[in-house]
Amino acid sequence: MTDGKTANATPAATPAELDALVDRPLVLKWLYWGLFWLMFTPSIGVTISTLFNYPDYLGSSQYLSFGRLRPMHVNGVIFGAFSTLFIGLCHYVLPRLCGVRVWKGEWGHWLVWLWNLTLVAGMASLALGHNQGLEAGEFPFVIDALIFAVVAVTTVQFLVTIARRREQQLYVAVWYLIGAFVWTVMNLVLGSFILPYSITGINSAAFHGLFIHYIVGLWITPAGYVLIYYFLPASVKNPIYSHKLSLVGFWSLALFYPFVGIHHYLYSPIADWAETLAIITSMLLIVPVWTVLQNFFGTMIGRWHSFGGNLTAKFLIMGSLMYLAGCFQGSTEALRSIQEPTHFSDFVISHSHLTVFGTFVVWAIAGTVYTIPKLAGRELWSFTLGNWSFWLITFGISLMGLDLTLAGLQQGYMLMAGVEWLDSLVAIRPYWLVRTVAGISMDIGMSLLVYNLMRTVLAARGGAPAAASGAVPQGAAP
Repeated sequence: MTDGKTANATPAATPAELDALVDRPLVLKWLYWGLFWLMFTPSIGVTISTLFNYPDYLGSSQYLSFGRLRPMHVNGVIFGAFSTLFIGLCHYVLPRLCGVRVWKGEWGHWLVWLWNLTLVAGMASLALGHNQGLEAGEFPFVIDALIFAVVAVTTVQFLVTIARRREQQLYVAVWYLIGAFVWTVMNLVLGSFILPYSITGINSAAFHGLFIHYIVGLWITPAGYVLIYYFLPASVKNPIYSHKLSLVGFWSLALFYPFVGIHHYLYSPIADWAETLAIITSMLLIVPVWTVLQNFFGTMIGRWHSFGGNLTAKFLIMGSLMYLAGCFQGSTEALRSIQEPTHFSDFVISHSHLTVFGTFVVWAIAGTVYTIPKLAGRELWSFTLGNWSFWLITFGISLMGLDLTLAGLQQGYMLMAGVEWLDSLVAIRPYWLVRTVAGISMDIGMSLLVYNLMRTVLAARGGAPAAASGAVPQGAAP
């Protein structure tokens, strides 16, 4: 099924003309840096997860303590691995959907270095103990200001590009791109310049709940939708299932997500009406989740026979399944009766890993697996190695999600039964060991994938790259 407006859509430019609009060296710079962060920052997670079972194995250095390493892991995955890959892929996707080059594209070659050197400095500052004490907002003020500057300038570049487009209708990926960048510029003003300095007490907790959920729900989520709405139709060569459904998903996300952040503060001094509103909107998020998933699986109709040999589609659909599981957790744990045993437990950590990594980082990996071979002008160096990467990552994140869910539920019900907190930790230690094994599986899979992609690029050197890619996703223009 497709909507009438999109069923017969064709791009205004030829594939070769669209290829010429993409700044290939710039896209590759962003993606190379993103792959570096993809290998480095999740590995920090495995390093610190091992501390739960072997607390002395890193010695007594303050620079290797949990309090120093965890914010490096969290910020590194969000701003390093995911965001860097996403911005690079936007520089590939947007010119093809708009039919024009990115406005002031030469700025991007400065911004990519400013962004990543800022992240390097930010990682060093966290290791040295400079921390503002706000989760996902730990970076010092200078780092925050530079991150804001890059996002703001990139937002202007992309908005002007969209305003100058040759395609009259905006494909849904562009809708989400606009939302992701505009919402995040506003959120970074809150989290970088207002929240750490002007809001205190219980209000600080409430606004921090909003800020961190805006990072996830109004940056990472719409950014992920940009990627899958472009790369799934492009990789399976099938029109998007329904343009109308995609707009329902966009507006329901925009209307419901701004209120959910306080659902982590139930049973707190925050006003009951605010907590109840967060619960209601958390449940209403089922609407955009099911809408977009229907669109993604509908797009695969008639293409499942080629699924096994399509590495990009496999990552995208696997991420969609993780999204279904993670968002079911997220909505249900907002209910007071469910939050009582799950809050402050590994259940929440399971939810965050299934969504942030299992869905959105995996979708960014999918876009990278599609884009780098296209820019290199050759097939992926080894599909077999790529398939190993896929299954190692899939096994790892599936095992981690299930393991931490069980650990959280067991600990939560133990605490409700009156078990001492330390005794509850002893009971779930085996789950922590399984989590470390799961993380190692994911890290090996990502390392093999990066190696595979680098061999793809190196194999293409020595001759001019072939045409970069085929058509844009069908349904992108009237």
